[in-house]
Amino acid sequence: MDSYFAVTAPGLDVLAADELRQLDLPVQMEPGGVTFKADLETLYRVNLHLRTASRILARLGQFFYATTFADLREKASRLPWERFLTAGQPIAIRVTCHKSKLMHSGGVAERIAGGIYDRLGKESPLQKPGDEESASTAQLIVVLVDRDKVTVSVDSSGELLHRRGYRLAVAKAPLRETLAAAMLLASGWDRVSPLVDPFCGSGTIPIEAALLALGIPPGLKRRFAFMDWPGYDEKRWKAILAEVKPSSALALPIFASDRDAGAVKMARENAARAGVADFIQFECQAVSAIHPPKKPGWLVTNPPYGLRVSEGKDLRNLYAQLGNVLRVHCTGWKVAVLSSDLALLGQVGLKLDSSLGMVNGGVSVRLGCGVVN
Repeated sequence: MDSYFAVTAPGLDVLAADELRQLDLPVQMEPGGVTFKADLETLYRVNLHLRTASRILARLGQFFYATTFADLREKASRLPWERFLTAGQPIAIRVTCHKSKLMHSGGVAERIAGGIYDRLGKESPLQKPGDEESASTAQLIVVLVDRDKVTVSVDSSGELLHRRGYRLAVAKAPLRETLAAAMLLASGWDRVSPLVDPFCGSGTIPIEAALLALGIPPGLKRRFAFMDWPGYDEKRWKAILAEVKPSSALALPIFASDRDAGAVKMARENAARAGVADFIQFECQAVSAIHPPKKPGWLVTNPPYGLRVSEGKDLRNLYAQLGNVLRVHCTGWKVAVLSSDLALLGQVGLKLDSSLGMVNGGVSVRLGCGVVN
């Protein structure tokens, strides 16, 4: 069994840990994510199924200490690089140094690359790592030097896991797929009751809801970095995919609306690419015009915060209007509303538990959850 680390955005680590437990994996919480042990087949499953993690890193054995660059290169050469790299394969090395004698990240990256050369006998072209959103064909290696302790990891995911492959069209201030999935999981949605999003934007929440309810894994339509590893078992991967048996129906459609006709058009297109357009009822309308089903369900939504969308506008009336609609049409419904402003959440006029903090596009936000009485 090898050690892996599921990297998560702030606030999503608890939800990712729950997902891993559902795959029968023991977990350990760490800053920035969740550690777990698994074999390669389970690693494939984790990448395929996890909805709230950003990427899955493979730890290269135990950490080691290094206080000189020569020591760093020599110890890096002992790591089993042949399990994850072919000789001469392009690499990108992302380095973080903290309170260590080795504080030059470029120098650390050069010595790690030197250790790979010493182990594999061929130089791997060293590319500069892009930002987290950049796609790259190079194998990403993540190095943390903390108080002279060196932890080396190899990325198994490739592009960040929120990139499911369906969202080509985006509205203003798009919500990441991982965060939308986290909102749904944190809301406690039972996956069979009605679900409404009256501020759907480019459709991320309703699409993630449909994928969740239908049992469609988020990684079904993408590739992963582990597919380039020397030990990749394509036959095993295909067998794992063959196990996926999505449902062909929902008890009720998912309801999504937005007052922006362009956003609704994007949402429909994204839903079609995700293969779930038939399970979502899209409407172009203001929040005041929604008429949810009589059967109690969940309203999960991400209204404007006034930071990038509706900047400079007073949004108190919008949030108050949402509260009025809920009290008139949604008695007994459960609610999950994401916002950067607790005062705006207060305008909804419901008792909301806003203890779960997250980050949306670099903005600290809170998920307010409650019940309409």
